[in-house]
Amino acid sequence: MRRTIGTFLLFLLGAFCLGAQSTPLPRTVQATGNATITANPDQATLDVGVVTNAGTAQDSAQQNATMTTAVLTAVKAVLGSAGSVQTVSYSVSPRYSTAAGQSNVIIGYTTTNMVRVTTSDLSIIGKLIDAANQAGANSVGNLGFGLQDPEPKVQQALAAATKQAMTHATAIASGLGATLGPVVNAQQGSAYTPVLIAGAAAGLATTPVQTGTVNVYATVTVTVSLQ
Repeated sequence: MRRTIGTFLLFLLGAFCLGAQSTPLPRTVQATGNATITANPDQATLDVGVVTNAGTAQDSAQQNATMTTAVLTAVKAVLGSAGSVQTVSYSVSPRYSTAAGQSNVIIGYTTTNMVRVTTSDLSIIGKLIDAANQAGANSVGNLGFGLQDPEPKVQQALAAATKQAMTHATAIASGLGATLGPVVNAQQGSAYTPVLIAGAAAGLATTPVQTGTVNVYATVTVTVSLQ
C-alpha cells in the first residue's frame, strides 16, 4: 500500500515538472531613459555668521551677541518681508595654546553664531551680503540658489525620462523582430540639485551675484513584455 502511494506521488511530481518545463518564460525587454530639466531659481539661501574671540567664555559670548544683533538688524532691514532668518548653529568653545608642552592650556574662548537667510527676492542678494559684512559679520558664504517647489519640474523630468525609456524599448523590440506589449514594471529615480556657491565677497560697490540655473534630473527604467 505504501509503495502504491509513493509511486502515485512520484507520478504527480513528474507530471508537475513536465508541465512547468513546457510553460514558456515570458519575453521581456528592459530599457532606461534619462532627462534633465533646467529651471531658473526662485529662492536663495545665504549663511551669515559672527565669530568672536575673548579671554573668557562670558566675554566671547557677550561680544558675539552684540555683533550678531547688529548684523541681524542690518540684514532684516534689507530683507524686509521677502524672506526669513533662522539660526543654524551656535557654539562656545575653548582655544588651546599651540606652544610646546601646553596643548592642554586654555588661552581663550571662541563663540560662533551662524544664521541662514532665505529669500525669494534674488535681486537683493548682493545687498544682503554687503549689509552683513558692513555690520560686522566675519563669516559670509554658502550662497545657494534653488526652487521653492521643485515637484512640478521633477514630474516633468520623470515624464521625459519615461518617454525616452519607451522609445529605447521600442527600438530594441524592433531589432528583435518583435513588438511591445504591456509594461511589466517601471522604476524611477530623480534628483534636484540646487546651485551652491562656496564663498561670498564684499566690496565698496554692491556685490554682483549671478543666479545661473538649477537642474532637475530623472531616470526611469521600464520592463516591457514582448509580443
